[in-house]
Amino acid sequence: MEEQKKKVILSGIQPTGVFTLGNYLGAVRNWAQMQEDFHSAYMIADLHALTVRQEPADFRKRILSCYALLLACGVDPDKSVVFIQSHVPAHSQLGWVLACNTQFGELSRMTQFKDKAAQHADNINAGLFTYPSLMAADILLYQADLVPVGVDQKQHLELTRDVASRFNGIYGQTFTLPEPYIAKEAKIMSLADPTKKMSKSDPNPNGCITILDEPGAIVKKFKRAVTDSEMEVCYREGKDGINNLMTIYAAVTGLTMEQIAADFAGKGYGDFKAAVGEAVAEHLRPVRERYADLMNNKDYLTECYRKGAEQAANISRRTMEKVYKKVGLLAK
Repeated sequence: MEEQKKKVILSGIQPTGVFTLGNYLGAVRNWAQMQEDFHSAYMIADLHALTVRQEPADFRKRILSCYALLLACGVDPDKSVVFIQSHVPAHSQLGWVLACNTQFGELSRMTQFKDKAAQHADNINAGLFTYPSLMAADILLYQADLVPVGVDQKQHLELTRDVASRFNGIYGQTFTLPEPYIAKEAKIMSLADPTKKMSKSDPNPNGCITILDEPGAIVKKFKRAVTDSEMEVCYREGKDGINNLMTIYAAVTGLTMEQIAADFAGKGYGDFKAAVGEAVAEHLRPVRERYADLMNNKDYLTECYRKGAEQAANISRRTMEKVYKKVGLLAK
């Protein structure tokens, strides 16, 4: 029987700093597995980050650091196309063509624009408004079949499909219509307030774990994690803190909730929180070590992102040539 053709999957992450444990367990860790099952492309979305003013020297460092973090988390440049968005001009080129095929009303309904405009009231720029057109270009350039999406990106993917359908209807079949890829992801909450998502912007520094935190700091934060007044380690409604810790422990150990509850039956929360902290610290140890090695080998990182840019350019060039011809632009 002929082997079924692998589908194309694409995802990206902005270089906003070190990944949180939530970023890692909820998304990035899965990318390493996806590259075994799909033709995968992963990008550092540095152009998208320009909608917020950046300090140039720090921004360059974060872009390189974010690229190294992807590799440290298991993304393999020999198995995936791993590149930096701004290194592939076709993203901006297709972004403009798609902006000309996206309606003002569609963009004005994007909830993320409204949220970010409220956060950055002193810099409500046009890029923030047309952001979804560039995101659509990111996806459609590579004829992606699947895009991993969270709740906050679902609306953008729907717009991408609408714009692609409109373009195909006017100019003929050009773009693959991408489908959402819903992976089984661990939803990780703040250790300080388990009703809220884990975030680097948490006002309580004990609420967030980053994947480069030192083992001692990780264990200390877990020991301070908010739980409840009971003493039973079990997963049930009303135990947000313990539920969150059990979710994390299950994600790094592979144990089921039932196994965890049995292992800690009759033990106090102190023992459980310490065990979770130690398990997380040990789970992240290879990532920390790999990241340190990569950041000490800038030549290798440069080689990888240049190779990724070349691969991405070769794929995206085919789409751009087709698009330019369809809209009537004169070939070089």
